[in-house]
Amino acid sequence: MARVTVEDCLVRIPNRFALIHLATKRALQLKRNAEPLVETENKECVTALREVGEGKITFQGDVEEIVSGRWRKERKRNRRKTR
Repeated sequence: MARVTVEDCLVRIPNRFALIHLATKRALQLKRNAEPLVETENKECVTALREVGEGKITFQGDVEEIVSGRWRKERKRNRRKTR
């Protein structure tokens, strides 16, 4: 991929808010010396977008549920049940 764009990444993560959330979280991990999943000489934010664009990183659950906060509420509810 010669040049990464938000439109390239929206193919994998269709929600712009979710895309930026995911890329930001990954860029922070890369900044803290996480191992990049793609070969690049770019800064962390571009590397994170490249990883999303190539499908190397994604959300574990449904994007719409994660964005709406239902996923977090469900996780809290499950934690309480296991304690």
